[in-house]
Amino acid sequence: MIIDLKDNERIDDLQRNGYQIIQKQNGFCFGMDAVLLSGFAIVKPGERAVDLGTGTGIIPILLEAKYDGIHYTGLEIQEEVADMARRSVALNHLEDKISIVTGDIKEASRLFGAASFDVVTSNPPYMNDAHGLKNPDLPKAIARHEVLCTLDDVTREASRLLKPGGRFYMVHRPHRLIEIITSLKNYGMEPKRMKMVHPFVDREANMVLIEAVRGGKSMIKVEAPIIVYKEQGVYTDEIYTIYGY
Repeated sequence: MIIDLKDNERIDDLQRNGYQIIQKQNGFCFGMDAVLLSGFAIVKPGERAVDLGTGTGIIPILLEAKYDGIHYTGLEIQEEVADMARRSVALNHLEDKISIVTGDIKEASRLFGAASFDVVTSNPPYMNDAHGLKNPDLPKAIARHEVLCTLDDVTREASRLLKPGGRFYMVHRPHRLIEIITSLKNYGMEPKRMKMVHPFVDREANMVLIEAVRGGKSMIKVEAPIIVYKEQGVYTDEIYTIYGY
């Protein structure tokens, strides 16, 4: 299929199922956190999943490549970015499996209806120091800072979207872990799995992956950490496995 690329766009190979993705050459591109979340999340056969703040659609595309879920949805507030995601879905002939919806995370349960998904994923903005940004409307600022939604907005809407017993998967920053767990529990979700991500074996964690269950009982499993690099510029075997090489 021939897909029209707009100014400053490129097509990248995802190394999974021959899939590709359209991204901005100097804009906000998906990162390691999105790939790690797609490796941590689980979608069972016949389940429906939604990704909140999907950006260019990387997480639904990678999850579709890995799992036999019946359908995947990506919700993105920025129309230009959502358009890129839709064209990536078309590029990979996945229109029957993945839908990209333009909309606000804060309105997600109203858009889709309560208890309408088995799985919710999110790679939300990490930084809650949005005030003082020079250009808070820029795509990079919106993706990284809590300009348009907060952590509470994400967890609240995830809880509302999930069926009872449904699973929420999120990647975030360890320094906000207490806030994350408090927010999850406030909205009736119980953390069940957690995995820390370290850039090197002797460095402190810079990401945390969390699975929470709507209405789950209180018990969490802290899994073995992920180490990203063996040495500068050389991924560990686990990272290559997650990437699909």
